[in-house]
Amino acid sequence: MAAMTARPARPLVTNAPDRERYEARLDGELAGVLEYVVKRGRIALIHTEVLPRFEGRGIASAIVRFALADARRRELRVIVRCPYVDGYLERHPEDEDLVVGRDLTITT
Repeated sequence: MAAMTARPARPLVTNAPDRERYEARLDGELAGVLEYVVKRGRIALIHTEVLPRFEGRGIASAIVRFALADARRRELRVIVRCPYVDGYLERHPEDEDLVVGRDLTITT
């Protein structure tokens, strides 16, 4: 019988509106966040950060994918302020219809 290889765990992404961020957890531990601000029917996606020990596991992509799906579900228009989100949208143009603006000059 062939040995089974363990699949990498998928992050659990949730919205933490009291902290204005999406949070990704791996095995219950905070692995990354995407900070945002919601105003007047729009969500500005500001800053994506993955803790160094979790890098390279697709955490950032999972958070952005969740955030865009959440914006679509809540009928929010997206303002991109995070360079990672901008790059994600270049690779996934199917979500570009949500975007109403970009301002990548602001640093956090």
